[in-house]
Amino acid sequence: MTIPIDWQRTAYHYELDPARIAQRPVVPRDAARLLVHDRASGATSHERFSDLPRFLHTGDLLVINTTRVLPARLFPRRADTGAAVQVLLLRARTPSLWEALVRPGRRLRPGAELRWEDGTAATVVERLPDGARLVSFSRPVELAWLRTMGAMPLPPYIRRAATSEDAEQYQTVYASEPGAVAAPTAGLHFTPELLERLEAMGVRRAEVVLHVGTGTFRPVRVDDIREHAMHREHYQVPAETLDALRRTRADGGRIIAVGTTSVRTLETIAANGQADAREPVSDWTDIFIYPPHTFRLTDTMITNLHLPESTLLMLVAAFAGRDHILALYREAAARSYRFYSYGDAMLLV
Repeated sequence: MTIPIDWQRTAYHYELDPARIAQRPVVPRDAARLLVHDRASGATSHERFSDLPRFLHTGDLLVINTTRVLPARLFPRRADTGAAVQVLLLRARTPSLWEALVRPGRRLRPGAELRWEDGTAATVVERLPDGARLVSFSRPVELAWLRTMGAMPLPPYIRRAATSEDAEQYQTVYASEPGAVAAPTAGLHFTPELLERLEAMGVRRAEVVLHVGTGTFRPVRVDDIREHAMHREHYQVPAETLDALRRTRADGGRIIAVGTTSVRTLETIAANGQADAREPVSDWTDIFIYPPHTFRLTDTMITNLHLPESTLLMLVAAFAGRDHILALYREAAARSYRFYSYGDAMLLV
């Protein structure tokens, strides 16, 4: 049976010169480029992110993800051989028991003991079905300890070691809820001054939390994307945000999702019937958005330029059309836009 084109993994492929993959962020943040595309008219323009207020209106609601990236990449040594290894924390089951990715995985079997220079120890307890490990620490893994012993978990396509500058630059300026191992990168372009300008013109702001996991980089390996198993991420939506969403709808304003993580959170609560709740909502989501999808709580989207054949590219294609998005990506590459996490942005209205 022939797979319809919108469900074919290879239909989301595009060629990209590796030189277009941003290795460092633009400074200042809002100096990044902004490709603006009007889905209704087809008009496209090329701006700077600092020009964003020109395209937003009084009464719009900006939905931001306030998750904060943990310095979750650790560099212990094996207790028996002293060999250097890497541990990337994914999520806590208890303060001292974590799911983690380890390297080299083949040599870190259950029972392997790890040591840090401050005396902290850990034991690999179990190999999980997805290839991750369950690691038991000799102490609670607290944020203060991670800040001393850990490094920012930069994406795999950033071909350099994390520096002290990344500790600030790979966080949004409004990050407040620790728990992510990857940044909600569309939000990296905002500065405090830009947020103040938007607020002064009557653009309101609402917060959600979706703790981004490494699954955001997991490639789609099946030919039919409907068969892809999506990763689970934890989300929280305050009652104030739910109220702001309802008021924006009632007043005729637009809901503007900052990044695919905000989109996934909004569309999850819409699908789960949680948008009308009067109390805070939280749960796990494995929503996979691809064409066709009816967006119920997302009117406009700010997003970065995503990897070929990725679930994030498929989400954006569901919003603006696969052919349109691939054409915009080709135009962005031809105009030397910077791609991926530390790259430039798109505004889809």
